[in-house]
Amino acid sequence: MTVMAPITTQKTTKLQIPHTYEKDCAITGVLEQVAPEQPTQGRRIALILHGSLGQDYLFQKRLAHRLPLDSFRFDFRGNHETPGPMLFGKFENDVVDLDVVVEYLTKEFGYVIDMLVGHSRGSVVGLLWLCKHRDGASKNVRRYVNVSGRYRMENDPLVDLEKNKEEMERQGYITRTATVARKPYVGKVYREDYDEFARVNTAIAWDQFPQHIDVLTLHGLKDEIVPPYDAFIYARIYGARNPGTHLLRYVEEADHNFTGMPEEVVDTVLEWLQQQERNELKTGVWHTGVKGKL
Repeated sequence: MTVMAPITTQKTTKLQIPHTYEKDCAITGVLEQVAPEQPTQGRRIALILHGSLGQDYLFQKRLAHRLPLDSFRFDFRGNHETPGPMLFGKFENDVVDLDVVVEYLTKEFGYVIDMLVGHSRGSVVGLLWLCKHRDGASKNVRRYVNVSGRYRMENDPLVDLEKNKEEMERQGYITRTATVARKPYVGKVYREDYDEFARVNTAIAWDQFPQHIDVLTLHGLKDEIVPPYDAFIYARIYGARNPGTHLLRYVEEADHNFTGMPEEVVDTVLEWLQQQERNELKTGVWHTGVKGKL
């Protein structure tokens, strides 16, 4: 199903947000405004959080251009256009970066944070931030989208210590390769990086995730980076809350990045938003009761 967003006079603006806690660092991102002629004071905005590669590498830009509300997508420190080292295990740095972005958008523009959309690492960062601010900024957030989010942090096949034991012992780190902004990237993961990554406590979602937020989880059944079972664990967590709902959608042919099928993410998110606006959301599996292609 293709869900069409309303035609608007959309405005795109690149922002560089001075980092409050990191010298000589500006967080670079893109602000999309669906009605740029209207004041932003009190207006709701979505934040789109990337995984390990940057703000525009998958579905992010397409989603931003079709959302019916303003959005901001940005690069965390050490990713693409935001300077600094790319630190594999420092999730707390990403949460601080998100704090800086939220403070800037709320103080400089008057925005109200309405929605977080996270992919992979960004999903975990969104979870941690929402739990951290459950008695503050999270109270205004109405929705959270978890795309390919990891729950069991120790299970990263790209940094398999047993498989890469010889490399780790020989040189003191494991080499990770990726393509960022169409350019090859080579990163080093040291033992302490892996240990920090594995210690990230996603279990706080069980008792600290805000009760009122509606959650959508999307996960590809061909994901070889984050096991699809992690999405089932999140469904058990978020589905136990009230009044917030949780919907789980598995996509049979999708891999971790939804390669070649970004519209599966975009269309699902837009339809989910429409369901929320009509007060039709119920906890369960996506399109329960709808007979589709088998």
